[in-house]
Amino acid sequence: MTEGFVNYWESVKPDSPEFPFAEVMVNTPKIIFTKTLDKPMGKNTSLAKGNLPDEILNLKKQNGKDIIVYGGAGFVSSLIKNNLIDEYHLFINPTAIGKGLEIFKDVESKLSLKLVKSTAFDCGIVVNQYQP
Repeated sequence: MTEGFVNYWESVKPDSPEFPFAEVMVNTPKIIFTKTLDKPMGKNTSLAKGNLPDEILNLKKQNGKDIIVYGGAGFVSSLIKNNLIDEYHLFINPTAIGKGLEIFKDVESKLSLKLVKSTAFDCGIVVNQYQP
């Protein structure tokens, strides 16, 4: 997932309407959680290869802003299972794709979430913000 993400944002041209956002994406520090890579790819990236809960807890102790996660269902499931997510922003897309990937399948007990905010966009997407 990292290769496509990094290559896409680093290849946006200055005349593209996406360029201002692409600059933010490229210039923001990114951490790649990996078991296979030996060196980071792209600008402003570093690797985290240790135990996931330890790596996340170390990040949370650092000064700085929020941590935003872009990742596959397996990675997100691991974060949920280890109770490492402080806030959820779930995007509901008005497209039926059939059987999708489950991110809550490994949760061993009931996960209660409080709806904090809901935003509907003209395109039909709804973003719900939850806190445990």
